[in-house]
Amino acid sequence: MAKQNVAEQFVDILVRAGVRRLYGVVGDSLNPVVDAIRRTPDIDWIQVRHEEVAAFAAGAEAQITGRLTACAGSCGPGNLHLINGLYDAHRSMAPVLALASHIPSSEIGLGYFQETHPDRLFAECSHYSELISNPKQMPRLLQTAIQHAVGQGGVSVVSLPGDIASEPAPEKAWETALVTSRPTVRPGDAEIDALVRMIDAADRVTLFCGSGTAGAHAEVMQFAERVKSPVGHALRGKEWIQYDNPFDVGMSGLLGYGAAYEATHECDLLILLGTDFPYNAFLPDDVTIVQVDVRPERLGRRSMLDLAVWGDVRETLRCITPRVRAKSDRRFLDRMLKKHADSLEGVVKAYTRKVEKHVPIHPEYVASVLDELADDDAVFTVDTGMCNVWAARYISPNGRRRIIGSFSHGSMANALPQAIGAQFTDRSRQVISMSGDGGFTMLMGDFLTLVQYDLPVKIVLFNNSALSMVELEMLVAGLPSYGTTNRNPDFAAIARAAGAYGVRVEKPKQLAGALKEAFKHKGPALVDVVTDPNALSIPPKISREMVSGFALSAGKIVLDGGVGRMLQMARSNLRNVPRP
Repeated sequence: MAKQNVAEQFVDILVRAGVRRLYGVVGDSLNPVVDAIRRTPDIDWIQVRHEEVAAFAAGAEAQITGRLTACAGSCGPGNLHLINGLYDAHRSMAPVLALASHIPSSEIGLGYFQETHPDRLFAECSHYSELISNPKQMPRLLQTAIQHAVGQGGVSVVSLPGDIASEPAPEKAWETALVTSRPTVRPGDAEIDALVRMIDAADRVTLFCGSGTAGAHAEVMQFAERVKSPVGHALRGKEWIQYDNPFDVGMSGLLGYGAAYEATHECDLLILLGTDFPYNAFLPDDVTIVQVDVRPERLGRRSMLDLAVWGDVRETLRCITPRVRAKSDRRFLDRMLKKHADSLEGVVKAYTRKVEKHVPIHPEYVASVLDELADDDAVFTVDTGMCNVWAARYISPNGRRRIIGSFSHGSMANALPQAIGAQFTDRSRQVISMSGDGGFTMLMGDFLTLVQYDLPVKIVLFNNSALSMVELEMLVAGLPSYGTTNRNPDFAAIARAAGAYGVRVEKPKQLAGALKEAFKHKGPALVDVVTDPNALSIPPKISREMVSGFALSAGKIVLDGGVGRMLQMARSNLRNVPRP
């Protein structure tokens, strides 16, 4: 058997760690690794048009599968393009291994052509970023990188000079067992005892849930029933906690709706479950607060805590639910459920009147129809900006759907790249990119990746020829909008010219039929929907202190948004409220 080189050993370890694809753009310093992948049947090289797309796609695949994924960029400018997608993956706790190939090892530090220092550049967006400068560091360094990415949830970066990749691998390489999954974390007995006492002493308990409630839906519902608690959520908690939830009071934050804000401020004990909710202006400062999180560095960094509990949500609730006294007083819960339903009723009545006839098309109407027609197990990838608003208020989770976006990093242009990674995990599963025209055009070149691999991603393009969220921010500051309008082409015609299915929709009555035809198409499809640029949104509760970093406006063109099928759920939950 021929002796392995470092690149071949690198690829073998990725395969052992469960990596099925490596997304990237080829380049000379990457050639040894790409060639090793070509000769390895259990892993594929996925050629994208921009390395940023590679990182976003890898992060999305990791979020869908829970497995380690990988991306790569060639030396200098190539791997530098990875950084935005890696920031997003890292802040989303997606286990991603990034290969940053490097200039020849003998030239490092001498100002060589395309020289950068990737082991330094990626330090802020990774748990681990190191340089392989000697073949003897393999495979220990790569194994260490993998264990950081999987064990801590996030990004690891390995910098590998092309000449080192071509050298023979060590004769007696270590092959330790690889960490490929994370354990559960149970809080200490003292924290459990203290939390039980606080819950028993409280009259009004509210739960506010984030992405850390993934896999804990049943436990959250059981606990809420026992203590008669309203349950609100942050945007990243929506897909895990909103569905089948008789205690739902909506979402707080910049895209919020319903009574979540009131429920968090009018309780006497607020329990933050698995959320790193960044907008502390929406959190109360005069109630008792407990935070439960598996990441101890996140405890207390958003609000002053009365108790910090280090543990994952499911294990924590399993420990405390049998021990807390069952509460019988539903008055606070029922009042919040009614306030939530009333809030949604008012929004719907004020905003959806004759929306099916409005031209240009209301984006809310597009999102509502999309929600109705999409598969029950569809994956939605959502661009940052107003598409976040429409997804938050209209896409209905059910425990099988997934909703992925740049919810923590807030990058433009994430939806199409993330759809690529999501679709590669399962070609038979419906993947829908909710793209804004600004985000789509930023990385539009990788629409050709869909065509090249015949990926059946469906792009629903909310085309209002504007950067609407930025316009809203300017309104808040009292500034006239400037530099926010886009002169757009017929995107459907571009899609057809590229070899995909494309259709343009300008009237509401055309929308449902266009979406159905696109969804039936077996390959990539783009539905270019011309939407109203004046359809904007504001949070349900605002103050002057909330202005910084976001858009708030009292202007007449700013409307309150809709809420889709959430109103139906709120009405249903109200039926359980006892009548006097």
